[in-house]
Amino acid sequence: MPVPAGDALPEDLDVTAYVGPYQFPGTHRRRIAGTIYLGLAGLCAIGAVSSGNAGLVAATVLLVVIGGYHFLAAWHLQVDQTEALTIASRTVGFPVGHSSGQLGFRGLRSRPSWRILLYSADDPPSMRGLVELDGVDGTVLGEYTELNPEDWSAYGLEPAGGGGSES
Repeated sequence: MPVPAGDALPEDLDVTAYVGPYQFPGTHRRRIAGTIYLGLAGLCAIGAVSSGNAGLVAATVLLVVIGGYHFLAAWHLQVDQTEALTIASRTVGFPVGHSSGQLGFRGLRSRPSWRILLYSADDPPSMRGLVELDGVDGTVLGEYTELNPEDWSAYGLEPAGGGGSES
């Protein structure tokens, strides 16, 4: 089958249309879903009052519980990915090279927390660390650092800490 003329990547994959760093969506947007659930609960309540249908009463209660939960779990993400990396790099105590961040959630109310994996800036990295911090107030919840146990010799690099022979 021939490739159609003018075949191109979709716009969302076009790297020339880069407009800035990616921003993680905030969990405060859960309030939108909560509002929809509570609106539907109101409609069910009106239907239950006018018809006396027990199913609509149960639907009203269920939708109010779900909508209320969405409001309780709608934390405002105060610490963005750049600030999380900055806090994590100050916490580990070594100059940071490559790093990666993940937004996770803790507890019944799904409080956002950042998990940052960091490698030291030397080549190859001699240290690595993992820092977890609260996404709402930036409090460091835990950190772990260790010598990097990865073997880089397959890539022509000496292991961290030298490893060369003395003459």
